[in-house]
Amino acid sequence: MAGTKAGGRKAASTNKTKYGKDFYAEIGRKGGKNGHTGGFAANPELAKIAGAKGGRISKRGKAKKNA
Repeated sequence: MAGTKAGGRKAASTNKTKYGKDFYAEIGRKGGKNGHTGGFAANPELAKIAGAKGGRISKRGKAKKNA
């Protein structure tokens, strides 16, 4: 019954039985712990450079073919 609500509930029940009641909480904890890796929020200067590159690219015209 994969892909249905009933199948999802059954899989969740199986996972909790196999790995403990806090199975999904543990996955969330691990994801939250690893999820703060930086990116543009951590480096505004990098965001500024990337935005400028994107702005330049979008303002170019169509590529011209050399005949």
